Order: sequence, then C-alpha cells, then structure tokens
Amino acid sequence: MAGLKETPPRSAAAPQGDAFFLGAALRKNWLAKLVPDSLFGRLAWLLGLTVLCSHVLALTLMFEMRPDMRPDLRADGPLPRPPPGAVRWDGGMPPPPPDFASFKNHHHGGPPPAGLLLDIGVRLAALLLAAWVAARWLSDPIRRLAGAARELGHNIHRAPLPEAGSLECREATRVFNQMQQHIRAQLAQRDQFVAAVSHDLRTPLTRLALRVESLQDAGERQRFSRDIAEMDTMIRATLDYLRGAADSEPWVALDLAALVDSLVQDQQEAGHEVVVEPGTGVPLAPVRAQASALRRCISNLLDNAVRYGGGAQVRLTEDAQGVCVTVLDRGPGIPEAELTEVLQPFYRVEASRNRNTGGVGLGLASANDIARQHSGCLQLSNCVGGGLQAELRLPRLAAPVKKLSN
Repeated sequence: MAGLKETPPRSAAAPQGDAFFLGAALRKNWLAKLVPDSLFGRLAWLLGLTVLCSHVLALTLMFEMRPDMRPDLRADGPLPRPPPGAVRWDGGMPPPPPDFASFKNHHHGGPPPAGLLLDIGVRLAALLLAAWVAARWLSDPIRRLAGAARELGHNIHRAPLPEAGSLECREATRVFNQMQQHIRAQLAQRDQFVAAVSHDLRTPLTRLALRVESLQDAGERQRFSRDIAEMDTMIRATLDYLRGAADSEPWVALDLAALVDSLVQDQQEAGHEVVVEPGTGVPLAPVRAQASALRRCISNLLDNAVRYGGGAQVRLTEDAQGVCVTVLDRGPGIPEAELTEVLQPFYRVEASRNRNTGGVGLGLASANDIARQHSGCLQLSNCVGGGLQAELRLPRLAAPVKKLSN
C-alpha cells in the first residue's frame, strides 16, 4: 500500500506467515482504527464481519443464479388480468384486495433446493475460511513467542522479539524481552563474579603454597601440600561449573568421533587404560555443539570412569534418535536410588571415597548440564557384571552452522 512504510527485514527466528504482514499492515494504516486491540475484540470483530459478508454473498449468488420467474410476473411483462366482473381500479374505484391464493399460484414459493444448497455452502465456506485466517492471524504472535522461548535455552543473545499482535500478545512479548534482558545481565554479572573469585582465591593459595615449601618438617609439608591441592581442585571444579552455564562459545558442526578419539588419546598418553570399542569408529552424523563445552562434558565422563573404575571403554553408536557416546567402567557402580542424585551439584555418594580419589561432586553435574544445553541427555545405569555406564545422547545437526572437526 502507498501509505505503508518500508517494512524492516525480519530475523531468522521470525515466522514467515502472511498473518504477520497482515497484522503489521493493520497497525500502520487507517484500518487499525476499526480493529479492536484486544484478542477477544479482534475475534468477535472478525467473526461478525465474516457472518455479514457471507450472508450478503450467499443471497446475491442465490438470487442471481436462481431460475427466472414466469414472464407474466416480470416487472417488464404484462400484468395478470383482473377476475371477471371486477371494476378496474383506474376508473375511479379503489383497487380490490390482493388475491394471495391467486398470487401463490403464479409465484414460485421459497428458494429452490439448488439455491438452498448454494446458500448453505457459501456460508459454510466463508466461515471456514474466516476461521482459518483468524487462527493464523491471532496465533502467529504466540507461535513466534513459543519459538523464541525454545531458542532462548540455546542462544541467550538472540535478537529481541518484535512487539506485534493483539494487546495481550504485545504485553507477553514485552515481558519476554525484559526477561531475556535480565537473564543476560545476570549471566554477565556471574561472569564477572567468576573472574573475580578465580583471581581472589588463587592468589592466597599460591602464597600459601610458597610458604609451605619453607617448612622444615617433611611430613607437615606433605600434609599442607595435599590440603592445598585439594582446595585448588575444588575451586577449579566449582569455577568451571559456574563458567560452563554462562559460556557464550559459538555453536558449530562438530565431528563427534574425532573429538572422542582426541580425548581417548589424551587419556592414553596420561597412562590411563581408556579404549574405544572396536567397530564403533565408523563416521557419525555431525552434531550442533559448543566444541569446548562438549569436550569438557565427555572429558568429565572419562575422568569419572578412570577415577572410580581404573579405566574406561568408549562406544559410539548412531540411531534414529541421534548420536550416542557410551562410557563404561569397571568400578563399584552407584546405588540405584542415587543414580539421579549424583547429577546434582556437590552430591557425593560416599564422601570419604571422593576425598581419597580427588572428587568434588561436580563432574557428572557439569556433564549433565552441558548435555541439556545441547538438547541432549545424560543417563546413568549400572552394568550387569559391575561398573557404571554413562550414556550421552545428542541430536543430529538440524541446521547448517560453521563446520569444525574437533
């Protein structure tokens, strides 16, 4: 339309439906004054207008397409003759009352069956079309809001939603954009907190480690060094866990088999018994992932298997649901009642065992959080012959992104 301004380009997350353009046009021209602002008002206005238009259209088609009346009843044809003995009304006498029985014999009573079917069909078609248009028009902002909510879990830095639609939809969109802005601000504050804590805690630990080296008693020096190392491990694990939730690393197309092979080689070079199950090195479908985060996730699973099982066996599979990385160990396993509890931060199955083996209670929790960030899941189960099985399942790549091998 001439009165409309040029519409700015929409983001990739915005839907491409014609209903969105219809709503935008109504807000930018004089028709917006006739359209109610609330969702209920728009629905009532649209249905009322549709019923009116369907009646006019149906009646017009019915009378245009019905059979012609008898020639002697047409407006341009001859009038029916008066009955015998009647006085003509043009001779000064009043006209006789109409003979309804005679008129009924000359007139077709009611619409014909074909016209009735046409009337019903046109009205029904108009109502169905209006219902479809109304559903698209009114639900388009809701669908756009639902899509943005799904994307928010993967991309907190996405562009804000345009405030379009009815009054209720615009208010919901405004609140959603404010929520997204608050979350970004909180994550930025947490990044600053993590950086500050990392510096403030490691600096005194470094000074303490230097002072311990000056102790004369070897036993005391060894005990202090062990406590300092444990504190450093706990601080590093906690900061890594906090940093992982706010990671803004870009998403790439990742070769999962190459990533697992690289991590297995690192474990083998460190002297750990970690192998890839034969026959699972076949090419797998790429996954959409944050490379460093997913690397940390699988590394935590391998470290957990080495720490409690003395080694690990890795299996790579692919099925209709996606790609799966399974890590099996030969350790004592986990009680069935605690298989889900160990995925919570700082949860320890046995505190003494964790202290002796260097565990903090964040490895599996961090891996579980990273799996959920990648729209996947981490499931733990005990093997039949003993040991723990950790199954990381990830969806296949659904959208083209930057390719990265490992």
